[in-house]
Amino acid sequence: MMTKTIDIEGMGCAMCVKKVKGVLECLAGVESAEVSLENNNAVVSLSADVADEILKSAVESKGFTVRGIV
Repeated sequence: MMTKTIDIEGMGCAMCVKKVKGVLECLAGVESAEVSLENNNAVVSLSADVADEILKSAVESKGFTVRGIV
């Protein structure tokens, strides 16, 4: 199992967290996503390698900005 941390800009409430968590957990290869409003990020646990661009596109499709993925 591997993890990636996505730095996200634009989240302001619990509904934002729910949207990001939902869109990430629908992706193939994503086991879970822990989204933090306080830290402005999501820590994603992966069962398979998921390209950063796929993660970025999913988050940005909900109206947020991805500042980086580590």
